[in-house]
Amino acid sequence: MSKSSTITEDDWLHIPHAGEMLVSEFMEPLELDAAALAQAIEVDVARLDALIAGQERIDGELDLRLARYFRMSEGFFLRLQTSADLRIAKRALNGELDRIQPRAA
Repeated sequence: MSKSSTITEDDWLHIPHAGEMLVSEFMEPLELDAAALAQAIEVDVARLDALIAGQERIDGELDLRLARYFRMSEGFFLRLQTSADLRIAKRALNGELDRIQPRAA
C-alpha cells in the first residue's frame, strides 16, 4: 500500500496568472510600477492594474507591447497566459480526460 496521501484541491500548488508573472519576473526586479510601465507601453494604467490583479487577460496587442518593451519574443506573454489557462483547465477536469479514448489513426 502506498504511503503517499491523496492530494486534495487545497493541496495543489498555486498557478500564477500572466499578471503575477509580469510583476514577479519583470516589474519587481526592475523596480517598475504599473503607472510607469503603462506609460512606457502606452496603455491605460487601469488595464495594466486589472491584468496584475488577474481580472484582465493578455491579448495580442498587449503581448506585442510588453514583448517590445522587455525585448522578449512576440507571443511570450500570450504563452504565459495560455500555459496558466491550460493548467487551470486540466486541474478543473480532474481526471475526466483519462476517460476519453484517443481515436485510432
